[in-house]
Amino acid sequence: MRLNIRHVTTYSFEDPVAYGLQQLRKTPKSTWGQTVTEWQTDVAGGAKEVSFEDHHNNVVELISFERQATKVVVTSTGVVEIDDTAGVMGKHKGPSPLWLYLRSTPLTHVGPGVRALVRTAREADSDLDKLHKLMAAIRDVVAYEVGSSYPDWTAEQAIEEGRGVCQDHTHIFAAAARELGFPARYVSGYLMLDDRLAQDAMHAWAEAHVDGLGWVGFDVSNSISPDTRYVRVATGLDYHEAAPVTGTRIGGADETLRVDIEVAQQ
Repeated sequence: MRLNIRHVTTYSFEDPVAYGLQQLRKTPKSTWGQTVTEWQTDVAGGAKEVSFEDHHNNVVELISFERQATKVVVTSTGVVEIDDTAGVMGKHKGPSPLWLYLRSTPLTHVGPGVRALVRTAREADSDLDKLHKLMAAIRDVVAYEVGSSYPDWTAEQAIEEGRGVCQDHTHIFAAAARELGFPARYVSGYLMLDDRLAQDAMHAWAEAHVDGLGWVGFDVSNSISPDTRYVRVATGLDYHEAAPVTGTRIGGADETLRVDIEVAQQ
């Protein structure tokens, strides 16, 4: 499938910005089953300073805000071709070693809620069955509700509340998969929705490393492995390492942030 993507992030400030610096992780890479044929990022009210690849192989663009800017618009557009690999991404490639993805983080801390899910998944026979059973178990105990959680919720908090969004589902899956002994990572990307064109956020799902297959994707929120509607952009141990935008600024009080995303089949 060939997908057209447009991602616009607009910052508006009541007071001018004295200084601003942002890291963007919005650029997909060509990988197994995914070919980026076109991609560009434009900045109005700022400038692109440098681009590099981080330790998770993510493309990171560093942008600065113009002094005294009251509005900054970052527009990313491109075309990506996706093949159906049944969610299998293949063998691990560095620079980070595979064992790094067994490491817990504050957002993926393992507590009683995660351990209960792990006990359920252990009953399955094969590694792949364990992970699919884990995905189903998470969906049963944590309902998907738009706007129901907070950005800093941990995996355990989402389980306690019994509700969350794709970020929460992904943190829970990563925590439980690691507890089962599978290296796991957070994936941020684009998803073409069947019921609408416009979106206000990127999507998130998890990948676990299975012997003989390599990395395999699991989208708990939709209860499937990624198909031709999914575009991988960034990975990390949790949301903080794969977030589309992180950064800092001085000044620019009363910020208003707007995100407009469109993903459509060409």
